[in-house]
Amino acid sequence: MTESAVPTSDRLLDGLTASIGERGYRDTTVADIVRYARTSKRTFYEHFAGKEQCLIELLRRNNADLIAGIRAAVAPEDDWQSQIRQAVDAYVSHIGARPAITLCWIREAPALGAVARPLHRQVMGDLTELLTTLTASPGFDRAGMRPLAPTTALILLGGLRELTAYVVEDGRDVAEITEPALAAAAALVGG
Repeated sequence: MTESAVPTSDRLLDGLTASIGERGYRDTTVADIVRYARTSKRTFYEHFAGKEQCLIELLRRNNADLIAGIRAAVAPEDDWQSQIRQAVDAYVSHIGARPAITLCWIREAPALGAVARPLHRQVMGDLTELLTTLTASPGFDRAGMRPLAPTTALILLGGLRELTAYVVEDGRDVAEITEPALAAAAALVGG
């Protein structure tokens, strides 16, 4: 797709992504975003009220992609251990492809306060629902396992987010979270 065929809002989100990768969110300015997007500040403000709104949209789309990727990777008929592996591998692959955006979601978005709270609650609700749905699949049912309770799913997600942040902040390979994530998920699901 040529640059002119890409919707302007997508180019702006790509510009924010590029700037976050290079400068970090806090040091990114609207001027940086429009420079990467090859557009003007006027055009930026036709699409977004400010840098925070642009970030929220970027994170909303990123997390929707994460959820869709996990959902697509998991085969509900497979045994429960394989499904956990498939979900964790899809998560790690997504995070590994965009560590700066993930860290921004974990660390920067909460610092935006009330403006980002609806995004955070929506994403955590969507991820919680994903885990409860995945654990209600035939592979889990055949093993006599009950679907994960939403509160337990939220505990698992919170721990996984924090572990992810530690690894990304330290500049380590995100694949390091695979085995601990598998162990924690198996323990909580099997418990």
